[in-house]
Amino acid sequence: QVQLVESGGGLVQPGGSLRLSCATSGFTFSTYTLNWIRQAPGKGLEWVSDIDSDNNAGYLDSVKGRFIISRDSSKNTLYLQLNNLTPEDTAVYYCAKDHASDLGFDAWGQGTQVIVSS
Repeated sequence: QVQLVESGGGLVQPGGSLRLSCATSGFTFSTYTLNWIRQAPGKGLEWVSDIDSDNNAGYLDSVKGRFIISRDSSKNTLYLQLNNLTPEDTAVYYCAKDHASDLGFDAWGQGTQVIVSS
C-alpha cells in the first residue's frame, strides 16, 4: 500500500524557518514526481512545489526564493525547507504523489500544520 506521512510542522514566528518531511513507502520512490500542497484556514487546496525524478523543482510564485524542495532516495523521504515564513504561509501542508499516467495525485499524506504567528 502506498503511504505518505508528513511531519515537522509547528508554531513559528514570522521570519522563522521549519523543515517538513514526508516519509513514503509502497512505491518506487525514485521514479515519481512528488508534490507539496497546502490548505490555509477557510481556503481551498493550493499547490506549493514539486520535484521530479531528475531533481527538477517547481514552485508557486509566492514561495520562490523562500522554500526549497528536495528528496532523499536512500530514505524514501521528501522534504520542504520553509524559510522567511509569513502569516500567509499558515496552512496544513500535505505531500502527494503524482499518478503514473498523469491523472493527478493518487496518494496523500495526513498533513502537518504550520502556524506562523507572533
